[in-house]
Amino acid sequence: MSKRDYYEILGVTKSSTPDEIKKAYRQMALKYHPDKNPGNKEAEEKFKEAAEAYDVLSNSEKKARYDKFGHNAPGGFGRTGDFNMEDIFSQFGDIFGGFGGFGGFGGFGGGGRRAESVRRGSDVRIRVKVDLRDIANGVEKKLKVPVLGRCETCGGTGAKNPSSISVCPACNGSGHITKMANTIFGAMQSTTVCPQCRGDGKRITELCTACHGEGTAKKEENVAFRIPPGVRDGMQLNISGKGNAARRGGINGDLLVLINEERDEELVRDENDLIYSLYISIPQAALGASIEVPTVNGKAKINIDPGTQSGKVLRLRGKGLPDINGYGTGDLLVYINLWTPQKLTKEEEKLMESLSGSENFKPNPSRQDKNFFERLKSMFQ
Repeated sequence: MSKRDYYEILGVTKSSTPDEIKKAYRQMALKYHPDKNPGNKEAEEKFKEAAEAYDVLSNSEKKARYDKFGHNAPGGFGRTGDFNMEDIFSQFGDIFGGFGGFGGFGGFGGGGRRAESVRRGSDVRIRVKVDLRDIANGVEKKLKVPVLGRCETCGGTGAKNPSSISVCPACNGSGHITKMANTIFGAMQSTTVCPQCRGDGKRITELCTACHGEGTAKKEENVAFRIPPGVRDGMQLNISGKGNAARRGGINGDLLVLINEERDEELVRDENDLIYSLYISIPQAALGASIEVPTVNGKAKINIDPGTQSGKVLRLRGKGLPDINGYGTGDLLVYINLWTPQKLTKEEEKLMESLSGSENFKPNPSRQDKNFFERLKSMFQ
């Protein structure tokens, strides 16, 4: 299932102010707070969903990338390994008031029940090859990705049937054990993950025969995503929620897409510019010519002026690659190289010998060319 739009989750718009976003988040958090909705998994998911949306929309840099790329923003938005309720309150304590507490709902600061941590599945990393055309225009990819999915036999619970699941007697379903110890500083309270249920809060008497209690099974997932224009080799895209399923329920990890840029046979990438080496013959250099050169989206015709020298660079503006952050498009740089025949026929030798005595065929660089070579020479001294 695809992730919902963050603005839709909080009921705000792109033009909403930071205060309006903060207010909307507080209202959502109050509405779906676990203490107000005990045992309501749907409310718990909405509570975490709102926290994730606020984490992005309250951060100007994350919000800007989300507005441009959506959930598939390059590099993702970052995420805590296990999405724990206490981490949410700790992170947004200024919204809830106090040290992570939550007004009249008990909170987590003094005597309230401890939030249940939610497992998160591991991430899956894949490599995707893209060519220059893909990089120039962006590309839609549809792949079959091997992942650990939810066990279809038990629905991800890891139990043989619903009657095989009961509340853990050691922690009474909280998933945590709280202990009090007397120290020189007085009574100290510590909380640890329940060793019997490993934080599940549940006990399974009969395991699922298909997954042996893990709640996951190997499968191939069809994943569709878009690679934005301007990506670079080694860049990583995060596809949220398309990784491995968590053991015995929870939320899926992410799919990490590592970009592998394929080498082009004709064009060389230099940042957002492209470079093409064009070889021309002596007659073309002397007489001028109209020649087609390759671009990422077909061919482009360029004019070679009469008397063109080897080493000249022609710039085709806007024929390069787009910037990943939207800062314009690079150029195509065509480097002119004069091709000298390596073997001549008798007739060609005679023709070249007859031309070699001509003043026009004797090297005679202009003063401007001399100044250029002097400057170039001084760079290496």
